[in-house]
Amino acid sequence: MSTFLYKLGRSAYTKPWLFIVTWIAILGIVLTVLGVNGVHVSSDMKIEGTESQKVLDQLTEELPEASGGQASIVFTTSTGERLDTPERLSAISEAVNKVYNLDYVINPIEMAAKAGASMSDVAQGNEATQATAGEMPPYGPLMVNGVPIPGVMLAADGGVALFQFQFTVQQMSLPESVPTSVIEAVTAVEKTGISALPSDSLMSKPAIGSTEAIGIVVAAVVLFMTLGSVVAAGLPLLTALLGVGISVGGAYAFSKMFHMTELTPVLALMVGLAVGIDYSLFIVNRQRRMILEQGLSAQEAVSRAVGTAGSAVFFAGLTVIVALCGMLVIGIGFLSAMALVAALAVLVNVLVALTLLPALLALVGERICSAKARMKSSNLANKTRHGVAKRWATGVTKSRWIIIVGVVVLLGVAALPVANMEMGIPSGATANLDTPARQSYDAISDGFGEGFNGPLLLVAEPQASAGTLTPETLGLLVQELQKHDNVSLVTPMGLNKTGDMAIISLIPKTGPTDAETRDLVQELRASDSNIAQAYAVSIGVTGFTAINIDMSAKLAEVFPLYVGIIVILSLIILMLVFRSIIIPIKATVGFLLSVLATFGITTAVYQWGWLHSLFGFDTGGPLLSFMPIMVTGILYGLAMDYQMFLVSSMRESYVHGHHGTESVIHGYDQASRVVVAAAVIMVSVFAGFIFAHDIMIKQIGFALAIGILIDAFIIRMTLVPAIMSVFGDKAWWLPKWLDRLLPNLDVEGDKLISELKLQERQ
Repeated sequence: MSTFLYKLGRSAYTKPWLFIVTWIAILGIVLTVLGVNGVHVSSDMKIEGTESQKVLDQLTEELPEASGGQASIVFTTSTGERLDTPERLSAISEAVNKVYNLDYVINPIEMAAKAGASMSDVAQGNEATQATAGEMPPYGPLMVNGVPIPGVMLAADGGVALFQFQFTVQQMSLPESVPTSVIEAVTAVEKTGISALPSDSLMSKPAIGSTEAIGIVVAAVVLFMTLGSVVAAGLPLLTALLGVGISVGGAYAFSKMFHMTELTPVLALMVGLAVGIDYSLFIVNRQRRMILEQGLSAQEAVSRAVGTAGSAVFFAGLTVIVALCGMLVIGIGFLSAMALVAALAVLVNVLVALTLLPALLALVGERICSAKARMKSSNLANKTRHGVAKRWATGVTKSRWIIIVGVVVLLGVAALPVANMEMGIPSGATANLDTPARQSYDAISDGFGEGFNGPLLLVAEPQASAGTLTPETLGLLVQELQKHDNVSLVTPMGLNKTGDMAIISLIPKTGPTDAETRDLVQELRASDSNIAQAYAVSIGVTGFTAINIDMSAKLAEVFPLYVGIIVILSLIILMLVFRSIIIPIKATVGFLLSVLATFGITTAVYQWGWLHSLFGFDTGGPLLSFMPIMVTGILYGLAMDYQMFLVSSMRESYVHGHHGTESVIHGYDQASRVVVAAAVIMVSVFAGFIFAHDIMIKQIGFALAIGILIDAFIIRMTLVPAIMSVFGDKAWWLPKWLDRLLPNLDVEGDKLISELKLQERQ
């Protein structure tokens, strides 16, 4: 491997414009395709095979109008004022009619007619359910001249009205103009002193903002401090930006051909920038070291750097790609797309680092090391080096058992909140207090109950032996549902004309992310429940709340399988690279410690709300349901990057004659500076996303930043040398029979150096 990469690096250096023009042409092709196809992204995160998705698919096929997304508008006034004045009633009625006349918005009167029931039937059903409940709820229909405004309810104090409506398709399939038209229609009421607050589903979410650039600025500063020149520092940034441009641009360009969520390119941008900068940094740093310490020419140093550090880059990138592609076996469409696009970003950046970077270094030539740097290196060569890294490694190896116990205890305590971690999809309940989405959520909760923020859509079907459903049966079923302790309001939406499907809207008393709501959904679906048996029906539950419940449950179910897959595959890769049994096991155990601590700290911050003001949010809530799988995959791959670069340096030291603790300290001293710089860069890039507007991006950015911080500085830079010193040379032990079976990849470049020395003698 190292010999092949050496030749590749040499070829790129001797023919730089061939490689540079090729990469520019690839970027041009990507931009051309993007211009032709346009961008196609959505917020859809459906989980195939779940109960809620099955019901939604059934509705889409048999009654498409009822399968669309739900949205709401809250009308409020100043404290003490009422909405039911003639002027305000007229304004609200006009706004509601405008919304119902928009394309893609369901008109409830037409919907009832298509479903085979009249509005009077629905009204009578509502009266029956309210009577059955034993007490009138603290809200009622908003009336104009004695006639209710369809879809609008008024709170008991008259200061809050809720307008709930439904689209004919899911929100992610709506043209961008539709939510805009809805908001324009309802904000017209503000001239009468009414505030119109749209729900979170109607608000556009900026995916990427200006704060993400902070990470790039910090990366530039760290690169300059590490490499000592503007030119050397600029190359990793340039190659990373080009790699991200090609990979993320390519994902956008072909987004018409596969389902891509809004988070997909953001994740690829995070990972692509981080690994792109780091991989180029490792190669440039190795080239400079060979020039300054060994006196090689820039050309020979580039070739050898690509052959040695490039090997570590290749296998580090392969580990990240394997960890990401492990998500494919889970079988969740949007996660597979996210994983593939992120893996593409890593692959492109690996190829850029191995081909374009040496070509660019050819243009820089000997200027990659300034005269000042050469003189400084010459002076250091005449002195014994006792830098910070060497002193740290020496201290860690001497106090190894205290370090090992201390790290395990520290990370164990940090992991404790994991026991209380709750999964879900962030909603208006977790938005910042000054946002319309949060104000709308709170107004609904105060005026009508928190359950109105997460209505459930029920589909009742007669069992095989029960014949068809009648309006009378539907009425009795609705009354029975209303008796449930956790049900606030049940509204029959009608029967289809064949009588084999009834559609019911159900509002829980508890909020969308509450455990009681989850229990209610499971109880409604149970085939052996009292309601199902008494009325001989099967009840399916869907809607945004039910979809989120099912998504969290499904992801929690497949998470252990995913972890098992990536651990096994990565253990094989690490065994091939390091030719050791102990190293891969040690690396995996260290990762498990760091990822548990990461989720523990993320839970404390984003669920419990610790230090919330520091990270730019107001209220804690459930963690993003697919965050553990996504973050685990990315962190595992990136953690193995640092493992690869640090431990490969220790192995290189061992192969070249150092033994025991000496090889650990020497290898640590050689690699620690660049590993620290790479970790700081990666943490900075991810941390830049913590202050994004979208809470989902904030959580992912925080988890990745804190995860890299823990894994790089506590696990790799502290725990790894301590454990390596415990095992000494035994850390490189490999059974002889396995040694014969495994190919020698020569990651440390020992065979390459031997061949080059032989050529020099000849």
